[in-house]
Amino acid sequence: MAHDHHIAPNAADVEAAQATDAAESVVHLIPVVIPAVGAAMMFLLAFIAVHMA
Repeated sequence: MAHDHHIAPNAADVEAAQATDAAESVVHLIPVVIPAVGAAMMFLLAFIAVHMA
């Protein structure tokens, strides 16, 4: 082609290409967070049950 010019990408295209999904940034924490929250919940429920007994 005679006029093969490189077109600079606009800011929206660059932002979309570099954007990280919110879910992808949290997924690696799930195996740690769910058991920890479960343990805390069991402790609190047991504490309430003993306190009320």
